[in-house]
Amino acid sequence: MSADLQDRAAQAIEMLAAAGADDAWATAGQSRDVEFNYRDGALEKVKDTTSQQLAVQVYAKGRYSSHQTTDLNPDRLAGFLKEAVAITGALEPDDQRAVTSAELFANRPEADLDLVDSTVEALDRDQRMAWCVELDGAARQHERVISATSAVYDGTQTQASASSNGFSGVQESTYCWLGANVTLSDRGERRAADGFFAGSSHVGDVPDAGEVAGTALKRALVRLDSEKGPTGKTTMVVDSRVAASLIGRLMGPAYARSVQQGRSFWADLIDQEAFSSKLTIIDDPLIVRGLGSRHYDSEGISAKVLPIVEQGVVKNIYVDTYYGRKAGMTPTTGRPSNRRIDPGEHSLADLLGAAGEGVYVTSWLGGNADGTTGDFSLGLRGHMIENGEIGRPVGEMNVTGNLKDLFTRLDAVGNDPYPYSTTLAPTLVFSDVDFSGV
Repeated sequence: MSADLQDRAAQAIEMLAAAGADDAWATAGQSRDVEFNYRDGALEKVKDTTSQQLAVQVYAKGRYSSHQTTDLNPDRLAGFLKEAVAITGALEPDDQRAVTSAELFANRPEADLDLVDSTVEALDRDQRMAWCVELDGAARQHERVISATSAVYDGTQTQASASSNGFSGVQESTYCWLGANVTLSDRGERRAADGFFAGSSHVGDVPDAGEVAGTALKRALVRLDSEKGPTGKTTMVVDSRVAASLIGRLMGPAYARSVQQGRSFWADLIDQEAFSSKLTIIDDPLIVRGLGSRHYDSEGISAKVLPIVEQGVVKNIYVDTYYGRKAGMTPTTGRPSNRRIDPGEHSLADLLGAAGEGVYVTSWLGGNADGTTGDFSLGLRGHMIENGEIGRPVGEMNVTGNLKDLFTRLDAVGNDPYPYSTTLAPTLVFSDVDFSGV
């Protein structure tokens, strides 16, 4: 399949050149995605989708456009691409648009990232159903369970890219995820709910289905009898499972596009000690079996380990070729791969004990963050920290502040990076955080 996709991408480049394009980029992709949903003892939904598409970027007469199609019939494709070039010629010129420079294709890593597991492609209905039944049984092992929804997701993905200036590459991956969401009866008409999902590129790295569903049930059970916590300023301990979301909020405006458009509080932070010395963030596309691993990005820029923050000092942001030209910045990569946050030496129990009192955040409930100023307000649920241990459950609370300021008050980092994410973040501990509740 990969060779066929490579041929399709190369043929698209030839067709675009014949139609009058000065330069072009083409990506041909094919994927299969399977989903089984199981609810309260019965199969609820099965979805099995195979798709293919061709995406092209056209550079003609100082103009640029992008197009996609799922019709890869050679005869119809030639007409589609010819029309794409014609449309491009009618657009306004943009002298900053250009195909990725060939020098950025150099030094592409050759290490085996081990992103393909043949076991995934061989999965059958019986195995998926067996997982669903085991998930469902483990998720409903409590008298307060009202409903449990279990799911299995797996699939294969292949993409081949080619360019008019010599790029050629194929990237393949597989995935398999299991999980469950559980709803419990609480006081009166109230409900408590939570869930847990785990996955990997390899079936062998996915935890036992009973273990996964058991974790979902435990997370729901500790939500029983939840109340609002108190308003005040205190320590915030962010569970590793949800620390990635907070890192994502911090990194949201760390892109050349946001900086060039004046919408980023990262604009003046390069080479500055902007955050706590406890914070180190590395973008690492070369982690074996990493959920975001790759040999090159969507522009063909060869993958390399990219330090974003080193002990609080900002080293890089994400710079694609287009906004790099507009902002006068050297391209790094336009999209994140795996973000790993350097862990500390202490366990969650150690961190809670050191905190003594505070709020332990186990999930976020919406909210917003301003990429220009860094101001944020987030809903949360979790537990009070009482005498250095996890105490009563709390919810319907908000935490507010400024992201840049918050990460200057990062006091400790756990030794427990959460593995089921492209952001490998451990438990994070912040001091003097403002909460609003009762």
